[in-house]
Parts: sequence; C-alpha cells; structure tokens
Amino acid sequence: MKITLTGSIGHIGKPLTKELIKKGHSVTVISSTTERAKEIETIGGKPLIGSVLNVDFLISAFKGADAVYCMVPPANYFDQSLDLPKYYSDLGNNYAAAIKKTEIKKVVNLSSIGAHLEKGNGILSGTYQVEKSLNELPQNVDITHIRPTEFYYNLLPQVHSVKANGFMASNIGADVVNAWVSPIDIASAVANELVSKSQGRKVRYVASEEITYNKLVSILGKAIGKPELHWVTITNGQMKSSLVSVGMQPECAEGLIEMYSAVNSGLLYEHYNLHKPKSMGKIKVEDFAKDFDQAYNKL
Repeated sequence: MKITLTGSIGHIGKPLTKELIKKGHSVTVISSTTERAKEIETIGGKPLIGSVLNVDFLISAFKGADAVYCMVPPANYFDQSLDLPKYYSDLGNNYAAAIKKTEIKKVVNLSSIGAHLEKGNGILSGTYQVEKSLNELPQNVDITHIRPTEFYYNLLPQVHSVKANGFMASNIGADVVNAWVSPIDIASAVANELVSKSQGRKVRYVASEEITYNKLVSILGKAIGKPELHWVTITNGQMKSSLVSVGMQPECAEGLIEMYSAVNSGLLYEHYNLHKPKSMGKIKVEDFAKDFDQAYNKL
C-alpha cells in the first residue's frame, strides 16, 4: 500500500513508520522541518516537508495514497497568542478538504479520550471538532478514530515537582483510576487500522494500563529511589496558579484543569468504559518508570 503519514517521526510517527515499512508498504512522511528529512529517509520513508496548515500542500501530499494517517501536531500552550479551538478547527477542516479532493478512501485519525464530548473535556474539545469534520466526509470514506488514553510521557514534567517538593500533584484524587498509554502501543494500533480491510466508521480506544495515582506514584518512586514519593491533590486554583506562574497561557491552563477535573469525576472515561480495548498494550507503568528515572536524574 501507499500510505501517507502526518506527524513527522516523533513519539508515534517513528515506530509507526518503521512498522509499516517492515511490512512492505510505501510510506510518505510529512514533516514541518527539513532537519527531519534525512532521518525519515534513513528508516526507509519518503519525506515531504511542509505544513499541515496549508491545505494545498496537504492535497499534493495525499494525492495517490491508498490510506492516510491524520494527527494534530502538539500546540504550544505557552504561546500567549494561541487560539486552541481555531487551531484544531483549521486542521480538521484542512484534512477533510484534502481527503475529499484527493478521493482518499481510508483514513486513520489520531483523536483522544474524551473526543465524544463537545464540552466539559477542556483542551480536548478540539478533538471532538476534528472528528466531526472528518465524519462529514462522504460515507464511502472509511474512517477509524483512534482514541488513546493519557500518554505516559505527560508525567515527565512532574519530575520538577518531585525534585523540589518530594511529591507529584494535580487536581485529581489519589485513588482515582486513570488509563495510561505508550506511543509504541498507539503506533501498533494505527498501523493495524491503516492496513485493515474493515469498512465504515469506527472508534478504537488504545490503552496500556489502568492504575490509581497512588499505585502509579509508588512504582515511579521506587524507580527513582524514593519509595516515600506520594501523590498530593491540589485545588483548581492552586493548579492554575502553578501553571500560569511557569508561563502557560491562562486559557490553556483552564483547559487542562477542566480536562483533569473530567478525569477526576469520571466524565472523560464514560464512553471509554463502555468500549474498552479488547486487550491492553504491551508497555506498562514499570516500563515507563525507566524513562521517568532517566528524566529525574537529568535534572
């Protein structure tokens, strides 16, 4: 198959590209930076340098592909001029327009847990809008929305709190269960869907492990040699003050707080709990703990 991937070769893109090439597919990888071109070629992919915010570029990139993988590149929450809802809306519209123009029939979209909610999901509301834009495509376009749970590496900024305070914290209760996922497990699911012969529209959740924050911190604490490490639940106000103090845009800080409040209340996981993955991914918290330890020791 001829497959075009957005998202360059980051946490998901690199293992995804390698897996597809290993299986004999021709893979074109879109990247916004020329520096990535050589690395893409080294692993066997064909680089295309350009911006997914440019619909004409997307049309040229998608032309002739049997399947495409769409994802929204991470936004910079520290950019005070960022309009996050517009960023998602523009990308969703661009992807839909390029897919329609090039008559692509197979689409895998990297969405998120919480994308079933139009509101109440904080910074994830944009994923709802992207899914909506893609779902308005003609019904002969097969679409799989991949909805991963929370990424393990979202925990890495917590190493600063561990160093400074001896604890990890957010506005989520210590006994709350969250589902975590590795980019490696996401890449495997995306690769599977891109080459699948299934038709129609569907949602596929991807998770690696479900665990309480108390248990999570216990595992990470042991990995860094601090078995006394514990989880602290802070107020929404405390969390916003902390995020804004390090330069995060206030609107994005509020979005993060709303998202984590939805984890705390269970709202974010209502649909997931009804449609859980048939099996969990291979990468567990104890595997991620090695990365956490490495990040902690670099500070």
